Amino acid sequence: MNRLRIKHITGFHYNGEVTASYNEARMLPVSSEGQLVLYSNIEILPISSSHSYVDYWGTRVSSFEIITPHSELSLTATSLVEVRQREHPEHRLTWDTLADEIESKTEYVEQLEQTPRTAPPAEVTQIARDIVATAATPCDAALQISQAIGDRIEYMSGVTGVHTTAAEAWEQKRGVCQDITHLALGALRSVGIPARYVSGYLHPRPDAAIGETIAGESHAWVEWFCGDWRGFDPTNLIDIGDRHVTVGRGRDYNDVSPLRGVYAGPFGSKLFVTVEITREA
Repeated sequence: MNRLRIKHITGFHYNGEVTASYNEARMLPVSSEGQLVLYSNIEILPISSSHSYVDYWGTRVSSFEIITPHSELSLTATSLVEVRQREHPEHRLTWDTLADEIESKTEYVEQLEQTPRTAPPAEVTQIARDIVATAATPCDAALQISQAIGDRIEYMSGVTGVHTTAAEAWEQKRGVCQDITHLALGALRSVGIPARYVSGYLHPRPDAAIGETIAGESHAWVEWFCGDWRGFDPTNLIDIGDRHVTVGRGRDYNDVSPLRGVYAGPFGSKLFVTVEITREA
């Protein structure tokens, strides 16, 4: 078990004074299988009125508006989470059984539809189909597909952006965790395996000392359904374990972006982000 303290600071520098802004933040984890939230808080500057709710996908949302003039918006989300090693039990579903399971719940059907961000190029679809042709079960196929995508994309920051699609990232064969996750989602969905986007954090150093603060970043990975939801980190080619902290789930990045909103004022803004992760136990 790891006890992780996460400090996530983000916001916008505006190109001048804005008169009002209306925003949503998805930066606080929820207690769920494998993790227990001991503390969480979000500080918003300038001080504003806000309310919290859980969205359709089960993610905590802080919705707020600032109606006084301001040139910067800053959010600091602090969480303390106990994370346990996840179990990944083997499921021996057949393709026919999986098809029956999918029809039993809307949440599975919803995670089969491609989005503009996840729609895979033909080459990715063919890779997935070739794996399905030789895999013993849908569960085996899903793991092999996710590994194949992770193997083929070089992790490199700065070459893609938040609006990059899976097809664009595949063309470059480079990208960040968001791009690799979108590609894995597209490949899995193309062969009839429901899959969803997971956002959160990954402690980057498994050997970090207790009390040591590490510079981190937001992270993304996939979960697919093959009798149960099963997570995998295709960027690092590892199972989801006691270094992963889940914040939100959705169809793609658009459903779980940490901060988004609109404002009234001069055109242009610059996003800033820092994440610090400290292992406390």
